Amino acid sequence: MQRTIFTTPGVNTFFKAFSLRWLKWRGWTIEGQMPEHARKSVLIAAPHTSNWDLPMTLMVAFALELNPRWMGKASIFNAPFGGLMRWLGGIAVDRSKSNNLVEHSAQAIRDADGPLQLIVPPEGTRSKTRHWKTGFYYIAHSAQVPILMAYMDYETKRSGLGPLFEPTGDVDADMARIKAFYKPFKGKNAAQFESEDA
Repeated sequence: MQRTIFTTPGVNTFFKAFSLRWLKWRGWTIEGQMPEHARKSVLIAAPHTSNWDLPMTLMVAFALELNPRWMGKASIFNAPFGGLMRWLGGIAVDRSKSNNLVEHSAQAIRDADGPLQLIVPPEGTRSKTRHWKTGFYYIAHSAQVPILMAYMDYETKRSGLGPLFEPTGDVDADMARIKAFYKPFKGKNAAQFESEDA
């Protein structure tokens, strides 16, 4: 698997120290830790309402010593920034094509020879939406790994790893439980985040 900023020796040590200092300076509290049996997992990234979520997520990942990959729309991987985005852990997603992304993502997790956390924003967009996409759920279910409910609350300046969720296969019931966990959290642009369907 491609080397990223999180697996580049020396660089990862520098950015971990930088991230811890920056987050502390800005008043953020980082909570939780990665359970050993969840080193391979799917992380929900919510709320996702701002471009600031990406650098914040990367810094929190360094603080928690994660090895994440994240999905982003294909356009941000165009030249001249494509190589940088991939080094930051990005995976380009072409939303205009049906390319069996769920199974490819699940296979990548299964094939990884070490820890790998795939970060997926359930909203699928920074714009306001009430309907969460279920791709993250089916990736975890297919790869037979847990879902780790990561959060970022700009109101209280708390971010970290919440509880593990084991998909049961009952997507409607499971999604209702997952959304209930995220209901209290506020994104940077709080009005754009809906944790429940109307």
